Amino acid sequence: MNVTEVRIPREDTQRLLATCSGDAAILYLYIHCGNDPVEAARVLSMTESRISCATATLRQMGLWPEDHRSMIPAGERPNYTEQDVFDAMDGDTSFRSLYGEVQRVLGKSLNTEELKILLGFTRYLGMTPDVISVLITYCKERARERGSNRMPSLRSIEKEAYSWAEHGIDSLEEAAAYIQTQNVHNQRMAHMKHLLQIRGRRLTQAEERYADQWANMGFDDAAITLAYERTCINTGGLKWPYMNSILKNWHEAGLHNGEVIAAADHKPVQRTERRELDADEQAAIARMMQEE
Repeated sequence: MNVTEVRIPREDTQRLLATCSGDAAILYLYIHCGNDPVEAARVLSMTESRISCATATLRQMGLWPEDHRSMIPAGERPNYTEQDVFDAMDGDTSFRSLYGEVQRVLGKSLNTEELKILLGFTRYLGMTPDVISVLITYCKERARERGSNRMPSLRSIEKEAYSWAEHGIDSLEEAAAYIQTQNVHNQRMAHMKHLLQIRGRRLTQAEERYADQWANMGFDDAAITLAYERTCINTGGLKWPYMNSILKNWHEAGLHNGEVIAAADHKPVQRTERRELDADEQAAIARMMQEE
């Protein structure tokens, strides 16, 4: 196995930690040392199943060297007819079993239009029944977590199916990894809302992009809180672009710890214990003081 010195970007480190997967971290290091992915299972003494799960996790976290290949076929989306549905119900036992499983999970009978959508999952997007079953359950659980008492419609599930296809989700391992990344993302957003004192609403897509970027930069809670307080004092409220500029400046200066940043600003921090600053942090503080 080829072993060389590897410098891991801070953003990659944060994503690896968020996976909570030792296999994914080991595979990441193995690949980024220039080793052959085909030999990973043998060299790392992992089963093919473990390698498959680790690979799927890295792909869904955006840490795999190859980009996702969209599963959405080129060309115009087909319009399935009632006859297509009848033929599938009569001659395709796999589709008939899937139809029964989806009805069971959603607790209702599917009409012809809904069956056309379901047929599109298998024939157009190429999803397997197992992956579709996981997709339906995921959409059902997501609706429940958002406080809805209603089952998701097939139209809303179809929208999610196309998102999965765009992400290249074509196996149970990929589906599990994607759901895990979504759970991690939701937890990060909930925590960020708490730090920013946002209650009673979800973040917008633009706000989530900011929050995700800050989390990937590796700031601790104290740094986020300090940037939030400075933003409110200087602008009268939470102005996302303004706060983003603060955090980007700190990130470029190599400052991610609230205690270090407060020390650079000559502001005392209440702590029961204080730690020694390392050489990089001392240098970053010196640069900030010269710029003032």
